[in-house]
Amino acid sequence: MKPKAIFNWSGGKDSALALHRVQQQDQYQLCGLLTTMSQAHQRVTMHGVRQELMQAQVRAVGLPWRPIYLPENNSMPVYNQQMLQEWQQLKGEGITHAVFGDIYLEDLRQYREEQLQAVVVTALFPLWQEKPESILEEFWRAGFKAKVVCVNAKLLDASFAGRELDERLVKDLPAGVDPCGENGEFHSFVYDGPNFRHPVPVQVGEVVFKSYAPVSNQDDCFVSVPPPSYDTGFWFCDLQRR
Repeated sequence: MKPKAIFNWSGGKDSALALHRVQQQDQYQLCGLLTTMSQAHQRVTMHGVRQELMQAQVRAVGLPWRPIYLPENNSMPVYNQQMLQEWQQLKGEGITHAVFGDIYLEDLRQYREEQLQAVVVTALFPLWQEKPESILEEFWRAGFKAKVVCVNAKLLDASFAGRELDERLVKDLPAGVDPCGENGEFHSFVYDGPNFRHPVPVQVGEVVFKSYAPVSNQDDCFVSVPPPSYDTGFWFCDLQRR
């Protein structure tokens, strides 16, 4: 019997390619896709993708979706405790492995592995330490398609949000920006691929700015103000179903 695994799913390119590899290798029983969501805004944390788009995406992928709803202004200790409870429940359901799409951030890998050690779950990293250019080439060659949904405003201007993630976009990236956005430069939403039953029809909506520091006591998910000088601002494309 194959070991049971849960996939930590952001909906972006690295998740999609890592999932595809695991499916092709067929060594694990994939029991679902785990995604952290904003409870207040019903959107993927950091990526800002609407819940209805995520639901359409996971239906196309054909695996059960397991959203984890996080409260607004969540502290790290509260987050860790909530995730520990989730992992304990998954462990009780027979999950022994957790799959991640991380590429080479050592501190992030260490954090994930330490969290999972508490529940004796093994972390898997199918893309680990591979070259970003090779990952993108494999992503495109396999037939995946994606839109950029979020960019770091200190590194990329608003014009990148909503663009197709293709070779032209990568060529337009400024020097120093990782081609896969592994340092948080940008995030994406995959709407088609070889492991999709059908494409997810999407259209580009409004591009707006959101700061992760207090701005005029705004509580809205998207704040339409110019980006400040500190590195906590992001341009989001409000991707919608077509």
